[in-house]
Amino acid sequence: MKPLMQTKEYDLAIIGAGPAGMMAALRAAECGARVVLLEKKHMPGIKLLMTGKERCNITNSETDVRKFTAHYGKNGKFLLNALYYFGVAETIEFFHRHNLKTKVERGGRIFPESDRAKDVHDLFLRLIKKNNITLLTSCSIKKISLKQDVIEKITLDGMEITAGNYLISTGGRSYPQTGSTGDGYTWARQMGHTIIKPGPALTPVLVREQWVKELEGLSLKNVSISVYQNNKKKDERFGEALFTGFGMSGPVILDMSKHIGELLANGPVELFIDFKTALDFDMLDKRILRDLEGHKNKAIRNILQELLPQKMIPVVLQLTGIDPEKKGHSITKEERKKLRAFLKQFPMTIKGLLGFDKAIITTGGVHLKEVDPRTMRSRIVDNLFFAGEVLDLDGPTGGYNLQVCWSTGYLAGESAVKLGPAEKQSKSQDEE
Repeated sequence: MKPLMQTKEYDLAIIGAGPAGMMAALRAAECGARVVLLEKKHMPGIKLLMTGKERCNITNSETDVRKFTAHYGKNGKFLLNALYYFGVAETIEFFHRHNLKTKVERGGRIFPESDRAKDVHDLFLRLIKKNNITLLTSCSIKKISLKQDVIEKITLDGMEITAGNYLISTGGRSYPQTGSTGDGYTWARQMGHTIIKPGPALTPVLVREQWVKELEGLSLKNVSISVYQNNKKKDERFGEALFTGFGMSGPVILDMSKHIGELLANGPVELFIDFKTALDFDMLDKRILRDLEGHKNKAIRNILQELLPQKMIPVVLQLTGIDPEKKGHSITKEERKKLRAFLKQFPMTIKGLLGFDKAIITTGGVHLKEVDPRTMRSRIVDNLFFAGEVLDLDGPTGGYNLQVCWSTGYLAGESAVKLGPAEKQSKSQDEE
């Protein structure tokens, strides 16, 4: 005889216990709702532990909402309501109220004072317990049942969950080992939502040149990196970058990776590094000439130590064809021009992006026109809400993507309680 399926009832059922899901659960519980938080992994918030190189870049100190949303491109305006309701100031106040001190670093990046993502993670676990939120881990969702544009129940192994409202906050497809495998897209699509094709964003790039392996681990500061296609400059950023065994990473590269991916779809892409941004070509030429004349009897490999990181010197000399032992007084005008060119426009050919396994976030997701920005409620399924990375929203490095989770999660959690089960909504976009 088949055992009876156990049924449990809640006010709000949240699928995905990442940062957005946990924030939504806390806000809904504060508003008096009975909340269940469903997580496929053995514990919630695994990806949160990895953010900011395990330091957790909580948010960014930019408090001007319009400037903040500009960082997300054309989709940024969707965030206006959520940020006005629960923005940077409210986020910082939330963490301070719960005794987690923060600090501001370069570029407005805000981190826990302790530099420990685990402290942020532990705070949420404590609050989930304190607010009597039911947390079910290692959950395998078998089915989400829909009846007349309303979710009726969620079927798990041996259990059914029913709720007044439901929220999907399953993240994207980046770092799939944390549980972000695109499940939310599948469920949303099955319920009638349009999914903008997901792609890796904030991801390292692969280059064709084999000598890049010799530069692995070399960190660059205050460099300018340009991206070219068909001999036309398509993007340029200033800041920090890092050589890897397969290409490049670091803040500048990660922030350009989405654009690079779009360009690669149309053909070859080249990348150029300017190591001497403070000097134009003429000034740099004079500087090289001065160094050569001042060290006439030194080998060029030693002279270049004042111009380049040690690890770069053998590669640059190899690419320019200059003998590393050649003395300063023997360097020709043509060789000097080659050095100048490589210091100002060090070339690489981009092979591709590393992919979802190493991408910090995902571009694409649930189409924003099908979600009400005032509430995070679906315009298609009456008792469904969305929050976090599952939405078609992605920003640069610097705390912008976690802020999406905090703001949309808070707004969705509160809306799901205060609005209750919905009547059919208008599909009009007039309010946007």
